[in-house]
Amino acid sequence: MRLTFITTTIVAFVTIQALAFFFLYSRQNVIYSPNKQDNNVHILLLSSWRSGSSFVGQVFSQHPDVFYLMEPAWHVWVQMYQNSASVLKMAVRDLIRSTFLCDMSVFDAYMSEDRLVSHLFQWEVSRALCSPPMCDFYARTDLSNDLVCKKHCNRTKFSKMEEACKSYSHIVIKEVRFFELKSLFPLFTDPLLNFKIIHLVRDPRAVLKSRNKSLYALLRDNSIVLGTKGKRIEKSKEEDSNYEVMKEICKSHLLIHDLASEKAPDFLKQRYMMLRYEDVVRDPLKEISAMYEFSGLNLTPKLKSWIYNITHGEGTGSAFKITSRNAKTTSEAWRTEMQFEKISKIQNICARAMNVLGYELVHSEYEQKLLSRDLVLPQRKYKFSWLSSEEETT
Repeated sequence: MRLTFITTTIVAFVTIQALAFFFLYSRQNVIYSPNKQDNNVHILLLSSWRSGSSFVGQVFSQHPDVFYLMEPAWHVWVQMYQNSASVLKMAVRDLIRSTFLCDMSVFDAYMSEDRLVSHLFQWEVSRALCSPPMCDFYARTDLSNDLVCKKHCNRTKFSKMEEACKSYSHIVIKEVRFFELKSLFPLFTDPLLNFKIIHLVRDPRAVLKSRNKSLYALLRDNSIVLGTKGKRIEKSKEEDSNYEVMKEICKSHLLIHDLASEKAPDFLKQRYMMLRYEDVVRDPLKEISAMYEFSGLNLTPKLKSWIYNITHGEGTGSAFKITSRNAKTTSEAWRTEMQFEKISKIQNICARAMNVLGYELVHSEYEQKLLSRDLVLPQRKYKFSWLSSEEETT
């Protein structure tokens, strides 16, 4: 009887320990991944400066199921500007990962402790930061306006971002500070993330035209891309530095696209999408519907109307602002407004990228200005070749 009692006591003790361990483990999971739901999706909109990414970002931001942030890695580059992009990429990746998990303490390293949401780069373009639980001015189903949001929601405490982030099923981050794909591989295999990439590209000739209009605003970023450690570029060489940056951008689009479409690791399957800006502005509803489907979102009637109106305006818009414009005409403005000499130069720099991405070269000013000739070729239907699990380990 005594032996039976001791055995029963041991079994009971072990059972209690197991239950306690299970409770603590479950509680730990709740503490460290409170935002995880079966349908959580984490989208990185990966692009480069002046490639239409602000507009595509707004297509996500205005969706009621999306928590959107525009270029949070700006804070990394501002605080650590004396380093090159290749040195900073891991810090940028870590910030992106933490933000996807709604852990906003990652900004402690780059911002003051007593911060407001208005201290975040371009915060006002995020509808989620202008509606509950962040700010009560807009309802979550409303379409927000950045100027109005900036006026009414600028005093919100930064600390409320975590609560807001955790209340959404989709978290989308737009970023222009990655120049390759391999450093992002750990995000694809991270068990806490359902990570996907939308790779947005644009005709380099149109990008150069837009960059030339915003040259001064991009000087610091240019120095980081080129690894000049914050040294101020002479005014006479500012335009030359723009071409050097374009060389790096075109090279990065090739690296990303080639790795995602040729012998790609299996974990990229169904989680990488390439999108051309020209296709978006020519048939917005078709391309955005495909982008939403890839992301697990539905296109609502209100968003359909907003997308049509924002892409079929009368004006040409202004840099860094999302306003109603004739998007197709704006995307082709380089053909009538740029000197052929500059076009020829950027074509020489980006020829291979343009060929792969489907942009036809022009060989004279006549061809450049012959608007009846379409220079955006049908997008190739790539047969993506995924590596098997065995090949990945060899």
